[in-house]
Amino acid sequence: MRSLKQQILILLLGSLVILAGTFLGVLGWYMKDRGAATAIAKAQADLATCGEIIDIKYPGSWSVRDGELYKGPIKISLNNDIVDHLSRLTGDTVTVFLGETRVATTVLGSNGERAIGTKVSAKVAQTVLKNGQTYLGAADVVDQWYQAAYVPLRTESGIIIGMFYVGISHTYEQEFITRSLITMALIGLALTVLVALLAWFFLQKVISLPLHNIMLGTREVAIGHPTQKINISGAKEIGELEEAFNQMVEQIQALTEEINRSTPSNPKNDLPETDVDIVLGQMKGLEIVKSTEPIVEPIVVEPILDQTIDNNNTVAIRSKPKAKLVTPWRSGEEGLPKGLNKVTLALIVQFLQANRRPLSAEEVAEGVKLTRVTVRHYLEFLEQREVLKSEQRYGTVGRPVKIFIPL
Repeated sequence: MRSLKQQILILLLGSLVILAGTFLGVLGWYMKDRGAATAIAKAQADLATCGEIIDIKYPGSWSVRDGELYKGPIKISLNNDIVDHLSRLTGDTVTVFLGETRVATTVLGSNGERAIGTKVSAKVAQTVLKNGQTYLGAADVVDQWYQAAYVPLRTESGIIIGMFYVGISHTYEQEFITRSLITMALIGLALTVLVALLAWFFLQKVISLPLHNIMLGTREVAIGHPTQKINISGAKEIGELEEAFNQMVEQIQALTEEINRSTPSNPKNDLPETDVDIVLGQMKGLEIVKSTEPIVEPIVVEPILDQTIDNNNTVAIRSKPKAKLVTPWRSGEEGLPKGLNKVTLALIVQFLQANRRPLSAEEVAEGVKLTRVTVRHYLEFLEQREVLKSEQRYGTVGRPVKIFIPL
């Protein structure tokens, strides 16, 4: 089952993805129209620029001689140098028409060659050649659609003898739209990552960590540690939950004190020392059996320590028992320190046995799901009983960490 933090992050990121997808869809639809308008505006500007370049490069008027198109003294028909030069400057396709026929062009036909001799569309011919108007908009150019601009070519007397064309392929529009959408998508992705990081930090700081601390505190109460209150910061609801938890701890403390006053207490913290030895002995790899009988070493026979002779003249040899040596962790007279109990001690010892390696209090606390402060008390108790030893370890940054090492 996913944690609350993961569920909120998934919900937030899912909402951001849906919002970003919707935004890009609307932007793409909008950019489609804007792309066409931008292409037409570019074609119109390029048309004016190319007209000025031609007038400067080839001074004189437009005319027809022997069925060929001239600009001043320069023949334009089949003069592909001029259209190639203008195409390189503008990035457009460029064509010069004599009447409605292409006589110099950069437009390629289906065979991959220049479309010399092909005709302009009837719609464009009507607008430019017959009506004498400039044509701006989508046009069919040799079976391909372009955003195009056509202007009539006139003789010195004003007679229309041809057309000049620049066109922008729909590929340009698509590239323009694609570049715009990619740019917006990258910006959106960066913002999504930033929002996700901020949301993760917020959830970790304001919701996840406070709830985790409350959970650890509840677990400690469940295993017999109702003595520690929690102090956390978070949202209003988290604060109310903290207040309710601390009130519960206070009530449990009062109830515990009342029970202790009315019930005879064991001076050894309601745990016989032999039970402590059993738990601690597990850390040493020893098998210690709880018994109400005095603990003695196995009987050892020594040569003729004490002998008696019965009526059958049989010699019986007896040995004297030796008392068990005091273990390194056994105090003999003291039980667990105040605030510690057998259940929690056994839980921590079990974890340490399963992970026999140097560990910090934070690592043990995370493993047994208790607070670091509580776990540290037990680790220091085990260190006093010589079950663990500790040392300070220094990292590259931050404060030194106290590490507990099993003996």
